[in-house]
Amino acid sequence: MKPSTVKGTRDFGPVEMAKRNYILNTIKEVYELYGFQQIETPAMETLQTLMGKYGEEGDKLLFKVLNSGDYLQKVSDEELTERNTLRLAAKLCEKGLRYDLTVPFARYVVMHREELQLPFRRYQVQPVWRADRPQKGRYREFYQFDGDIVGSDSLLNEVELMQIEDTVFTRLGVRVQIKINNRKILTGIAEYIGAADKIVDITVAIDKLDKIGIDGVNAELRNDGLSDEQIEKLQPIIALEGTNEQKLNTIAEVLSGSETGQKGVEETRFILSTLSTLNTLHNDIQLDLTLARGLSYYTGAIFEVKALDTPMGSISGGGRYDNLTGIFGMPGLSGVGISFGVDRIYDVLDALNLYPQDSLQTSRVLFINFGERETAYQLPVIARVRQAGIRAELFPDAAKMKKQMSYANAKHIPFVVLAGESEMAEGKVTLKNMATGEQSLLTPDELISNLSNA
Repeated sequence: MKPSTVKGTRDFGPVEMAKRNYILNTIKEVYELYGFQQIETPAMETLQTLMGKYGEEGDKLLFKVLNSGDYLQKVSDEELTERNTLRLAAKLCEKGLRYDLTVPFARYVVMHREELQLPFRRYQVQPVWRADRPQKGRYREFYQFDGDIVGSDSLLNEVELMQIEDTVFTRLGVRVQIKINNRKILTGIAEYIGAADKIVDITVAIDKLDKIGIDGVNAELRNDGLSDEQIEKLQPIIALEGTNEQKLNTIAEVLSGSETGQKGVEETRFILSTLSTLNTLHNDIQLDLTLARGLSYYTGAIFEVKALDTPMGSISGGGRYDNLTGIFGMPGLSGVGISFGVDRIYDVLDALNLYPQDSLQTSRVLFINFGERETAYQLPVIARVRQAGIRAELFPDAAKMKKQMSYANAKHIPFVVLAGESEMAEGKVTLKNMATGEQSLLTPDELISNLSNA
């Protein structure tokens, strides 16, 4: 049988890994500029940790892991015959693959609270899994790169996360639009249209606006039990246009009767006005009142980033959560975080051809193998080249010259070194530039200097 990967997953070869590492290193450097520290959590968490944290839709997308050993031991014949999937899963599975990095992080904070210095700034890059339908830009296994600040209510944290988003995508060369909204504003809108109890349904529906359009959103709201009058009242808010300031002023008037809504407006105004005074942002930040972020744990500011020059879904997002650690027995600890979708960013940089050439290079120089004597002569030279921080390799076999040169070309190695009888007699080597064909007879010191400056 022909081998294949699981649908919604993919292999990454050396070139792909070089590209991924360029993205990961860029994000990591920016996080560390802002004082974040790295942690990791297990791929598997207990279902008790995962279930009920992502809303009903998220729960359906959790990959559950069968118990070890005789997993049918606690299941009766009647239960098997009944085929109640949810009930069976509860008995057969105690663990699941993590759906995101935020909930495991909340569990980590509660378990390690005594060791942490608050506010705690962490970054984490690991794969997550979702039992979703694979499509372009959507995978079942993908990497997230999260940054969170817990133990502080200050909105300056939101401001810094927006700066991080802007800096990362500026360094990667991707033009983006950073969208911002606030769950308190959405709560106020639900109160305003007389559907406060439907806040979850409203946010889940509105969050799909880009995918299913306004008619699809309205149909979903109708199915969720909202009246035509309530849906009609929502339309001008969804369609609201203008500058951030104009939109804020309008929504402040609309939500004048909602204390929660007003609080959301104040928070958003502070974040946007503080960012505008910094005058350092390279990308547009837009208040988008239709931005909802489907995850149910957000309680304040929410963010989403979209690439402007190629069609792709959200490539980063996040928000403020006040209650997340409360579900693990530690109430009152507020946090705010963002997540970079590494796989989608990879696809964006691929589509726009934005990878710097030096980020994709493997070895800088290949030493040609002419035989045992020549190799013995070259090995100390290679050692010195590597000590100088230059990536180098020796072809392991004394193969034909053409084969070794073809290898260098196939791997895009820009230089080769040759050392035969004449070079060894002079204590030198020949450096060949693979692009120009130019050759130079050099001492080991001159070789290192040339390679370092080329």
